[in-house]
Amino acid sequence: MGVTLELAGIAVEVVRKDIKNVHLSVLPPVGRVRLSAPAKMNAATIRLFAISKLGWIKRQQKRLQSQVRESEREYVDRESHYVWGRRRLLKVVVEDVPPLVREVHGSLVLKVRPGADWEAREAVVAGWYRQQLKAAVPPLIKKWEPLLRVRVRRFFVQQMKTKWGSCNPTNGSLRLNTELAKKPRDCLEYIVVHEMAHLLEPTHNARFTDILERFMPQWRHHQESLNRLPVRHERWEY
Repeated sequence: MGVTLELAGIAVEVVRKDIKNVHLSVLPPVGRVRLSAPAKMNAATIRLFAISKLGWIKRQQKRLQSQVRESEREYVDRESHYVWGRRRLLKVVVEDVPPLVREVHGSLVLKVRPGADWEAREAVVAGWYRQQLKAAVPPLIKKWEPLLRVRVRRFFVQQMKTKWGSCNPTNGSLRLNTELAKKPRDCLEYIVVHEMAHLLEPTHNARFTDILERFMPQWRHHQESLNRLPVRHERWEY
């Protein structure tokens, strides 16, 4: 069972788990704070860690609360969707054929069978975005592996609510948010490099920042661009 710390007017949900290190998350849409701590870590240490991160927590909450959110998508004609940072108007075609999505002359054509509801249409479009990302990532990994002198053993793409990506240095794997297929390709490359850099340094310490500065000096610009772009509408559940 979790407990809640009240620190400078901020509620921090503390959950103890069978883990080695502390993990701190500021969750959308409004910046709820969750701290996962090793089961045997004492309460005083957890509290001191949370206090040391108050500045970072406040910055993350401010960013989340100010970030523009997309309106809820209905998957109907002339609705705006984005592909690699470019706006596309949706054209829905109802035919008794296998569902598909394709780009045609600046439009995004969605073919669905008669009777396909909102959830069915969303699933087809989401699957298409996953395929776009799966095709775009391997060339970037191939480009950056020799530069960073690391090896990515495998990567996964999935819908993620709180992160653009993650890295597991132990098994050499990356996970990337399917929403990146909607953002400019430079933003995707930044996230891929960011996660690959974690194969060299698992934490966001000074060494990690130095790695990004050395290999991608413009990384802060890409980070800021990504954070300014609208994020996906979600039906948030707690």
